[in-house]
Amino acid sequence: VNVFRMFSLMGPRRIEAVSSGQIPLDEIIAKGVRERPDVGALASLDKDRVVIMVWNYHDDDVPGPAADVTLDLKGLPKGFASGKLTHYRVDQDHGNVYGAWQRMGSPMAPTKPQYDALEAASGLAVIDGPAPTWAKTGATVTFQLPRQGVSLLVLDREP
Repeated sequence: VNVFRMFSLMGPRRIEAVSSGQIPLDEIIAKGVRERPDVGALASLDKDRVVIMVWNYHDDDVPGPAADVTLDLKGLPKGFASGKLTHYRVDQDHGNVYGAWQRMGSPMAPTKPQYDALEAASGLAVIDGPAPTWAKTGATVTFQLPRQGVSLLVLDREP
């Protein structure tokens, strides 16, 4: 559900996002995502924000290494050079009510404190991440993305 919430934060205009770790769609259709993970990106722009979604997906839900992600943001419109960056995450430990339920032992009838914890885990999680490194030509953001994780980075234009 939270990935759909992330999609709802995307802007109306899709902009180019290229990933060296993304598997081409025709290969995914033919072979699935079993050899190497699909680390891809999607980006959008509206007048006040740039939004980038990044995923680290593999068909087999088995532990695997986190992806080292470096976003090079180039050609940003005026006003974004010192904007606010918010980093949302859905993975086993963030924004994942099922993962929270599993960690508490999968109770069939959660107690009130457990229910409250599950409710809190059901929302989008904001994580602390490194601030962008700004340069004349844009910005760079570097982070690790766990296997089966999705990050949404929202860069708001400076007020």
